[in-house]
Amino acid sequence: MDLSKIKTELQDIDSFLARPDAYSHKDFAAKSKRATILREIIELDTKITTSKTNLTEAESLVNDPELGEIAKEDISALQSSLAADKARLEELLIPRDPADDKPAIIEIRAGAGGDEASLFAGELYRMYTKYAESHSLKSELISKNENEAGGMKEVIFKVSGDNAYGQLKFEGGVHRVQRVPVTESQGRIHTSTATVAVLPEAAEEDLEISPEDLRIDIYRSGGHGGQGVNTTDSAVRITHLPTGLVVAMQDERSQQQNRIKAMNILRSRLLEKKKEEEQRSASEARKSLIGTGDRSEKIRTYNFPQDRITDHRIHYSRSNIPAAMDGDIDDLITELTRHERGLIAAD
Repeated sequence: MDLSKIKTELQDIDSFLARPDAYSHKDFAAKSKRATILREIIELDTKITTSKTNLTEAESLVNDPELGEIAKEDISALQSSLAADKARLEELLIPRDPADDKPAIIEIRAGAGGDEASLFAGELYRMYTKYAESHSLKSELISKNENEAGGMKEVIFKVSGDNAYGQLKFEGGVHRVQRVPVTESQGRIHTSTATVAVLPEAAEEDLEISPEDLRIDIYRSGGHGGQGVNTTDSAVRITHLPTGLVVAMQDERSQQQNRIKAMNILRSRLLEKKKEEEQRSASEARKSLIGTGDRSEKIRTYNFPQDRITDHRIHYSRSNIPAAMDGDIDDLITELTRHERGLIAAD
């Protein structure tokens, strides 16, 4: 670690933040957060150096007849503190994905299993919104397509707040549920699936989209938009001609609002596609964690009869599915994040 470079970077950021117009700059929040991290790195380095000095002094007193026992207690406390501080410093020094601080756009779609799959998709939506709520993150529904069974064929929503995408980015893939459906009279266990896609929200400056590459179709909304939803041509379908990606939006009464939401989703999907292409050079180990973009990848199984959740990428299992469905998935996210950091450090 080159501490002089870190101190120089912090000085440059502090100079920027001291400017009268800094608050109005688009990089203000990012630079403020970076400054906080740099200060913690410098403070930890100082603390570790001091602890090492104190540890050496304590070790020299172990055989002292009067101070030996006190020295042994100090050594134990200092060793524990040093280990924690070194681990935290290592965590701060590992390069972070710049997209981690972006809002996350999450798309959940019912897969194999009919009504049971749509019910499971709805439960996953509730799980993530409950997780967001318990972590001071804001969730905002973008669109949903419900069925008569009370489940969701598809739901798209946004989660924003501190490290929103960084916390949820590993949730993308196929989630599999094994249980006896409420409609099953014979008590047989069924397997159903739902696919989850997690995209970092793309700002306009992140990706340039040429208007010539877009075909925009306007049509009359239909379905679940409320009274009067299909009395005007407010639904919007945008096709990105070079890639064939299509986004349709009809949940808002205003054509302009639907257009804005559709473009936001399209931009985020295109940015994710670009990111996936860049990640093809990643190590095979990290590919198994971040995925390849193939929505057929099975990442997690929720086995209700055995009350066991298994994440197949990191071979991690836990019990208490009801708590998980209520948003308590911190251990899963922590283990996945820890695994990612280990892979990055090993590269």
